[in-house]
Amino acid sequence: MMLKKANQSSPLIKPVSIISLTDPGLALAERLLTFLPEAEHLHRPQPFQDTVHERFLAGHRLILFCAVGIVVRTLGPVLRDKYQDPAVLVLDEHGRFVLPVLSGHEGGANEWARRIAQFLNAQAVITGAQRYTQPLLVAGMGCNRDCPLALLLELLDATLLSHGLQRHELNALASIELKRDEPGLQQLAERLNLPIVFYPAAILNEYRDQLSRPSEIVFRETGCYGVAEAAALAGAESLVEHHHGAELLIPKQKNTDATLAVARIYGNPES
Repeated sequence: MMLKKANQSSPLIKPVSIISLTDPGLALAERLLTFLPEAEHLHRPQPFQDTVHERFLAGHRLILFCAVGIVVRTLGPVLRDKYQDPAVLVLDEHGRFVLPVLSGHEGGANEWARRIAQFLNAQAVITGAQRYTQPLLVAGMGCNRDCPLALLLELLDATLLSHGLQRHELNALASIELKRDEPGLQQLAERLNLPIVFYPAAILNEYRDQLSRPSEIVFRETGCYGVAEAAALAGAESLVEHHHGAELLIPKQKNTDATLAVARIYGNPES
Protein backbone atom coordinates (compact mmCIF):
# COMPACT_ATOMS: atom_id res chain seq x y z
CA MET A 1 0.00 0.00 0.00
CA MET A 2 1.52 3.31 -1.08
CA LEU A 3 0.79 6.14 1.31
CA LYS A 4 2.86 9.00 -0.05
CA LYS A 5 4.59 9.35 -3.38
CA ALA A 6 7.94 11.07 -3.57
CA ASN A 7 8.18 14.21 -5.64
CA GLN A 8 9.90 13.18 -8.86
CA SER A 9 9.74 16.58 -10.54
CA SER A 10 13.41 17.42 -10.15
CA PRO A 11 16.29 15.15 -11.24
CA LEU A 12 18.44 16.85 -8.61
CA ILE A 13 16.57 15.30 -5.72
CA LYS A 14 17.54 11.72 -4.93
CA PRO A 15 14.34 10.19 -3.58
CA VAL A 16 13.87 8.72 -0.14
CA SER A 17 11.67 5.65 0.36
CA ILE A 18 10.39 4.82 3.84
CA ILE A 19 9.17 1.24 4.21
CA SER A 20 7.19 -0.05 7.19
CA LEU A 21 5.90 -3.55 7.90
CA THR A 22 4.03 -3.27 11.21
CA ASP A 23 1.44 -0.97 12.73
CA PRO A 24 3.95 0.65 15.15
CA GLY A 25 6.32 1.09 12.21
CA LEU A 26 3.51 2.72 10.25
CA ALA A 27 2.95 5.26 13.02
CA LEU A 28 6.65 6.11 13.19
CA ALA A 29 6.91 6.36 9.42
CA GLU A 30 4.05 8.84 9.35
CA ARG A 31 5.79 10.86 12.04
CA LEU A 32 9.04 10.78 10.07
CA LEU A 33 7.25 12.14 7.01
CA THR A 34 6.92 15.47 8.82
CA PHE A 35 10.75 15.61 8.82
CA LEU A 36 11.09 14.25 5.27
CA PRO A 37 8.00 15.61 3.51
CA GLU A 38 9.27 14.70 0.03
CA ALA A 39 9.74 11.03 0.93
CA GLU A 40 7.72 8.15 -0.42
CA HIS A 41 6.12 5.89 2.19
CA LEU A 42 5.29 2.28 1.43
CA HIS A 43 3.50 0.18 4.03
CA ARG A 44 3.72 -3.58 3.59
CA PRO A 45 4.53 -3.32 -0.14
CA GLN A 46 3.94 -6.40 -2.26
CA PRO A 47 6.02 -8.05 -3.52
CA PHE A 48 8.35 -6.80 -0.79
CA GLN A 49 11.71 -7.89 -2.19
CA ASP A 50 11.01 -6.68 -5.72
CA THR A 51 9.81 -3.30 -4.43
CA VAL A 52 12.91 -2.79 -2.28
CA HIS A 53 15.20 -3.88 -5.11
CA GLU A 54 13.54 -1.48 -7.53
CA ARG A 55 13.94 1.52 -5.22
CA PHE A 56 17.49 0.61 -4.22
CA LEU A 57 18.72 0.12 -7.80
CA ALA A 58 17.06 3.41 -8.80
CA GLY A 59 19.22 5.18 -6.23
CA HIS A 60 16.57 5.76 -3.56
CA ARG A 61 17.90 6.22 -0.05
CA LEU A 62 16.01 3.75 2.11
CA ILE A 63 14.63 3.88 5.63
CA LEU A 64 13.19 0.54 6.73
CA PHE A 65 11.25 -0.17 9.90
CA CYS A 66 12.05 -3.86 10.29
CA ALA A 67 14.69 -6.32 11.49
CA VAL A 68 18.25 -5.91 10.26
CA GLY A 69 18.26 -9.53 9.10
CA ILE A 70 15.37 -8.85 6.72
CA VAL A 71 17.28 -5.97 5.17
CA VAL A 72 20.50 -7.95 4.81
CA ARG A 73 18.78 -10.89 3.13
CA THR A 74 16.72 -8.61 0.90
CA LEU A 75 19.48 -6.33 -0.35
CA GLY A 76 22.28 -8.89 -0.52
CA PRO A 77 21.65 -9.89 -4.17
CA VAL A 78 21.69 -6.29 -5.45
CA LEU A 79 24.63 -4.78 -3.56
CA ARG A 80 27.32 -3.19 -5.75
CA ASP A 81 29.89 -1.12 -3.86
CA LYS A 82 30.07 1.70 -1.33
CA TYR A 83 30.40 4.33 -4.05
CA GLN A 84 27.24 3.32 -5.91
CA ASP A 85 24.92 1.93 -3.24
CA PRO A 86 22.57 4.49 -1.69
CA ALA A 87 22.38 5.04 2.05
CA VAL A 88 20.21 2.57 3.95
CA LEU A 89 18.94 3.02 7.51
CA VAL A 90 17.15 0.44 9.64
CA LEU A 91 14.94 1.44 12.58
CA ASP A 92 13.21 -0.75 15.12
CA GLU A 93 9.44 -0.39 15.12
CA HIS A 94 9.49 1.44 18.46
CA GLY A 95 11.85 4.13 17.20
CA ARG A 96 14.57 3.57 19.81
CA PHE A 97 17.52 2.92 17.52
CA VAL A 98 18.67 4.10 14.08
CA LEU A 99 21.27 1.92 12.35
CA PRO A 100 23.10 2.91 9.16
CA VAL A 101 23.69 -0.44 7.44
CA LEU A 102 25.01 0.68 4.05
CA SER A 103 27.14 3.54 2.70
CA GLY A 104 27.91 4.96 6.10
CA HIS A 105 30.67 7.34 5.07
CA GLU A 106 30.55 7.56 1.27
CA GLY A 107 26.77 7.65 1.05
CA GLY A 108 26.31 9.79 4.13
CA ALA A 109 24.26 7.19 6.04
CA ASN A 110 26.07 7.84 9.32
CA GLU A 111 25.33 11.55 9.32
CA TRP A 112 21.79 10.88 8.10
CA ALA A 113 21.26 8.41 10.94
CA ARG A 114 22.29 11.04 13.46
CA ARG A 115 19.80 13.53 12.03
CA ILE A 116 16.97 11.02 11.99
CA ALA A 117 17.82 9.92 15.53
CA GLN A 118 17.81 13.50 16.75
CA PHE A 119 14.39 14.11 15.22
CA LEU A 120 12.90 10.92 16.69
CA ASN A 121 14.72 11.30 20.02
CA ALA A 122 16.33 7.95 19.29
CA GLN A 123 19.90 6.63 19.48
CA ALA A 124 22.04 6.38 16.37
CA VAL A 125 24.07 3.17 16.45
CA ILE A 126 27.20 3.83 14.37
CA THR A 127 29.29 0.68 14.10
CA GLY A 128 31.98 1.94 11.73
CA ALA A 129 35.20 3.64 12.77
CA GLN A 130 34.33 6.92 14.47
CA ARG A 131 36.16 10.18 14.06
CA TYR A 132 35.88 12.23 17.21
CA THR A 133 36.10 15.51 15.43
CA GLN A 134 33.72 17.93 13.81
CA PRO A 135 32.45 17.28 10.26
CA LEU A 136 33.12 20.35 8.12
CA LEU A 137 31.31 20.83 4.82
CA VAL A 138 32.31 22.85 1.77
CA ALA A 139 30.15 23.36 -1.31
CA GLY A 140 32.11 23.51 -4.55
CA MET A 141 30.36 25.32 -7.37
CA GLY A 142 30.78 25.98 -11.05
CA CYS A 143 28.48 27.97 -13.31
CA ASN A 144 27.97 29.48 -16.71
CA ARG A 145 28.81 33.13 -17.25
CA ASP A 146 26.27 35.46 -15.59
CA CYS A 147 24.40 32.63 -13.91
CA PRO A 148 21.75 34.31 -11.73
CA LEU A 149 21.72 33.93 -7.96
CA ALA A 150 18.27 32.32 -8.12
CA LEU A 151 19.56 29.33 -10.10
CA LEU A 152 22.51 28.87 -7.75
CA LEU A 153 20.21 28.89 -4.73
CA GLU A 154 17.78 26.53 -6.43
CA LEU A 155 20.54 23.99 -7.05
CA LEU A 156 22.01 24.39 -3.58
CA ASP A 157 18.72 24.06 -1.71
CA ALA A 158 17.48 21.09 -3.76
CA THR A 159 20.76 19.25 -3.27
CA LEU A 160 20.97 19.92 0.45
CA LEU A 161 17.33 18.95 0.95
CA SER A 162 17.80 15.65 -0.84
CA HIS A 163 20.66 14.77 1.52
CA GLY A 164 19.04 15.94 4.74
CA LEU A 165 21.29 18.99 5.05
CA GLN A 166 20.65 22.68 5.56
CA ARG A 167 22.43 25.84 4.49
CA HIS A 168 23.74 26.68 7.94
CA GLU A 169 25.74 23.43 8.03
CA LEU A 170 28.08 24.63 5.30
CA ASN A 171 31.41 26.08 6.37
CA ALA A 172 32.53 27.62 3.07
CA LEU A 173 32.07 27.82 -0.69
CA ALA A 174 34.73 27.15 -3.31
CA SER A 175 35.16 27.45 -7.06
CA ILE A 176 37.77 27.89 -9.79
CA GLU A 177 39.85 31.05 -10.20
CA LEU A 178 38.16 31.67 -13.56
CA LYS A 179 34.94 32.44 -11.67
CA ARG A 180 36.38 34.92 -9.19
CA ASP A 181 34.52 37.82 -10.82
CA GLU A 182 31.24 35.93 -11.25
CA PRO A 183 28.53 38.10 -9.63
CA GLY A 184 26.21 35.19 -8.84
CA LEU A 185 28.83 33.35 -6.82
CA GLN A 186 29.77 36.48 -4.90
CA GLN A 187 26.10 37.17 -4.19
CA LEU A 188 25.62 33.57 -3.04
CA ALA A 189 28.49 33.84 -0.57
CA GLU A 190 27.05 37.10 0.72
CA ARG A 191 23.54 35.65 1.01
CA LEU A 192 24.81 32.64 2.97
CA ASN A 193 27.32 34.70 4.96
CA LEU A 194 30.07 32.25 4.00
CA PRO A 195 33.64 32.71 2.78
CA ILE A 196 34.30 31.72 -0.82
CA VAL A 197 37.70 30.57 -2.06
CA PHE A 198 38.84 30.36 -5.68
CA TYR A 199 41.50 27.87 -6.81
CA PRO A 200 43.70 27.79 -9.93
CA ALA A 201 43.06 24.93 -12.32
CA ALA A 202 46.46 23.44 -11.48
CA ILE A 203 45.41 23.01 -7.84
CA LEU A 204 42.06 21.50 -8.79
CA ASN A 205 43.80 19.01 -11.07
CA GLU A 206 45.48 17.50 -8.02
CA TYR A 207 42.09 16.00 -7.18
CA ARG A 208 41.47 14.37 -10.55
CA ASP A 209 41.64 10.81 -9.17
CA GLN A 210 38.94 11.61 -6.62
CA LEU A 211 36.41 12.93 -9.12
CA SER A 212 33.34 10.83 -9.81
CA ARG A 213 33.40 11.63 -13.55
CA PRO A 214 36.52 13.45 -14.84
CA SER A 215 35.54 15.36 -17.98
CA GLU A 216 37.72 16.08 -21.00
CA ILE A 217 35.20 18.71 -22.07
CA VAL A 218 35.56 20.55 -18.77
CA PHE A 219 39.34 20.24 -19.08
CA ARG A 220 39.30 21.90 -22.49
CA GLU A 221 37.17 24.74 -21.15
CA THR A 222 38.76 25.33 -17.75
CA GLY A 223 42.09 23.55 -17.58
CA CYS A 224 40.87 21.05 -14.95
CA TYR A 225 38.82 17.87 -15.15
CA GLY A 226 36.05 18.97 -12.83
CA VAL A 227 35.27 22.23 -11.05
CA ALA A 228 32.60 21.57 -8.42
CA GLU A 229 33.97 18.34 -6.94
CA ALA A 230 37.63 19.40 -7.04
CA ALA A 231 36.88 22.82 -5.55
CA ALA A 232 34.80 21.24 -2.77
CA LEU A 233 37.64 18.85 -1.89
CA ALA A 234 40.29 21.57 -2.03
CA GLY A 235 38.15 23.91 0.03
CA ALA A 236 37.46 21.29 2.69
CA GLU A 237 41.12 20.37 3.06
CA SER A 238 42.04 24.03 3.44
CA LEU A 239 39.94 24.21 6.61
CA VAL A 240 42.02 21.72 8.59
CA GLU A 241 45.79 21.88 8.96
CA HIS A 242 46.39 18.24 9.86
CA HIS A 243 44.00 15.84 8.17
CA HIS A 244 43.64 12.53 6.35
CA GLY A 245 41.99 14.03 3.31
CA ALA A 246 38.51 15.21 2.41
CA GLU A 247 35.82 13.00 0.90
CA LEU A 248 32.98 13.70 -1.48
CA LEU A 249 29.78 13.69 0.52
CA ILE A 250 27.63 14.70 -2.45
CA PRO A 251 28.99 14.11 -5.98
CA LYS A 252 28.38 16.62 -8.74
CA GLN A 253 24.80 17.77 -9.20
CA LYS A 254 23.69 20.22 -11.87
CA ASN A 255 20.92 22.30 -13.33
CA THR A 256 20.83 24.28 -16.57
CA ASP A 257 23.52 26.77 -15.52
CA ALA A 258 25.42 25.48 -12.51
CA THR A 259 27.14 22.51 -10.91
CA LEU A 260 27.50 21.71 -7.23
CA ALA A 261 29.27 19.17 -5.05
CA VAL A 262 29.78 18.96 -1.30
CA ALA A 263 32.92 17.64 0.37
CA ARG A 264 33.37 16.68 4.00
CA ILE A 265 36.42 16.63 6.22
CA TYR A 266 36.74 15.86 9.90
CA GLY A 267 38.61 18.21 12.15
CA ASN A 268 38.36 21.64 13.69
CA PRO A 269 38.66 24.79 11.61
CA GLU A 270 41.15 26.32 13.99
CA SER A 271 43.41 23.23 14.12
